[in-house]
Order: sequence, then structure tokens, then C-alpha cells
Amino acid sequence: MADGDSGRRAHTRFHGRVDDSAQPCARAGCDQPGEFRAPADRGGRNGFDGPGAWQWLCLDHVRAFNSSYNFFAGMSPDEIEAEQTPFGGWERETRAFSPNPKTGPRWADFTDPLDAIGARFAGGRGARKDGRELSDGDRRALKILGLDKDSDRRQLRMRYAELVRRYHPDRNGGDRSHEKALQDVISAYTQLKSRPAFA
Repeated sequence: MADGDSGRRAHTRFHGRVDDSAQPCARAGCDQPGEFRAPADRGGRNGFDGPGAWQWLCLDHVRAFNSSYNFFAGMSPDEIEAEQTPFGGWERETRAFSPNPKTGPRWADFTDPLDAIGARFAGGRGARKDGRELSDGDRRALKILGLDKDSDRRQLRMRYAELVRRYHPDRNGGDRSHEKALQDVISAYTQLKSRPAFA
């Protein structure tokens, strides 16, 4: 590696550093180049029009600025609490995406969002008699187990136990030729047992 490359790499290792900045450090009496941007107004907040004015600081002064920066400076206790709430901005009620929310699948019924979108446009292809949607993966798992889409949790458990007894080497004289089928059955059951349709 050339000396110029190592010098440049060491020079740019700090996040936010602007190389070859023509700005001097904004602190009085500092003759270092201002390579880092910092907000000029400590009490100001980022508004609709952006963060506002900037000042340029050297590495030592931007470190001091960052260590003394207090986002909550000048705020009342109620304003601080409003900023720290985990659901800030969600207190307003939003309109529903559909006038009849029961017409589409519930997102929670799917592990893959694309399956949920596909089920919405499949015209009820994956729906059960109880109205719960099945994803493509759920239908594949049911096919592996040889179950109908309207099967319940009890039928799922009984079929799983039956197939494990059939394919497990300990139950069929040590024959390991069915290991792939056993793995598929276990995978299908693992997927389906936690699905809302089989709760």
C-alpha cells in the first residue's frame, strides 16, 4: 500500500469528516481547519425546512460539542416526555385503507408479505370455511401432510404423529430411505402448528 493511500485512509476514518474543507474552525482562537459540520443553534430543532444553520468545527471542538450537546435543552418536562414516548405521532386516528376491512387477508396470518398480497388477489383461493387465509407455503405444507385446507389443529397433530411413525427409522426397522420425507413432514408441521388457522 502506498504511503499516500494509508495517509488518506487515516485521514477519512472519522464519520462526517469533510476532506479539504476550506472553512476554518468556528471557535475563536482555533487555527485548525473546520472539517466537521455541527448545528449553529444549540437550542434549535430540525424543522420543516431542514436543520437550519451550520458551523464548521475541528476534530477537538466537534468532540467537545458532541459531548455537551443536549437535545432536550430548553424543553419542559411534558415536552420531554412527549419526545420520549415510544408511540409518538400515533395518537391520531388514521383512516382505514378499505371501507370494509374484513374483505382482505390479515397481515398477521402470513409470514411473507408477498403471500398476503397474493392471497388478496387470489379471490379466496386460500380461504378456509372459517374465513382464515392460507398462504402458498401453508398450502404446500398441507399437501405434504396430505391434509385438506379446512383441517383443524387436532387433525394436524394426528396426521403428524401418523407420518412420523411411518417414516422414522426407529419405527420401520432402521430403514433410512425415508429421511427426506420425514424432514419434509417435520418442516411442514413446524410451519403449520403456529399459524392462526390452526390455533
